[in-house]
Amino acid sequence: MTLFTGTAVAITTPFKDGAVDYATFEQHVEFLIANGMQSIFVNGTTGEGSTLNEEEKLNLVKLAVKVAAGRVPIVVGTGSNNTAASIEHSLKVKEAGADAIMLITPYYNKTNQRGLIAHFTAIADAVELPVVLYNVPARTNMTIEPETVVELAAHPYIVALKDATGDTDYLEQVRDAVPDGFALYSGNDDSIIPFYERGGDGVISVVANAVPAEFQAIYETYATDPQEAERLFNQVSPLIDALSVDVNPMPIKALVTELGYANGELRLPLVPLERAESEVIHEAYKKYKGEVS
Repeated sequence: MTLFTGTAVAITTPFKDGAVDYATFEQHVEFLIANGMQSIFVNGTTGEGSTLNEEEKLNLVKLAVKVAAGRVPIVVGTGSNNTAASIEHSLKVKEAGADAIMLITPYYNKTNQRGLIAHFTAIADAVELPVVLYNVPARTNMTIEPETVVELAAHPYIVALKDATGDTDYLEQVRDAVPDGFALYSGNDDSIIPFYERGGDGVISVVANAVPAEFQAIYETYATDPQEAERLFNQVSPLIDALSVDVNPMPIKALVTELGYANGELRLPLVPLERAESEVIHEAYKKYKGEVS
């Protein structure tokens, strides 16, 4: 099965006085769906999932499922470096109504490729929900080798890969070997055009928290007019670059705060941007919206 094609969003989590701001989260989910998002990814890196407690995570899933009301799939980050804990949490997420789960490679204790196969297979077998594998070696210092992706893709519940390697050779190796219907999603906003050129099925985006319709338009335009899609991408590229001023999700949190979908709060060890950094993002956003209006 293919969960979606086009642009999904790794949604931010708003806080207010240290607690999750569910009312603002609900508004953001509705805004994103109304503006073309094909799927919502909850409790991931961008959503500060590592500092949410279990009750908060499940409440966010239930709320996203309620707001989406079947319009788009809700995918939930449930991966960790503890297989048993990931299974336990994934089963609770399934009960909360999630359509699929996303599993990052184990970090710190890591493993080898045989361990990855055993880890992902054990979770998929136990949970029986569609699984998106997440390969982000810059954060985990571990990669899912193409041969491992191919072996895992034979599992009936492992249906997609979020590829945040930024390596087009890796993408091509995986694409040429996985079965039809196994979806490949970019995890890097800054390289979606070459990703689409090589047969990628979409992107799980950070910048789409703020510009969902515009980012989806790039994907839709690429199918009929790649040159126009590249022009549209070049317009938004300076904003994407501005969001690299510091580690994700600190910059995007500053931007969605400007749009009313957060109030600037993050949870330690993340901290708000310096004023000068926020201004860089503000100016890039203002310029971009002026160009596309």
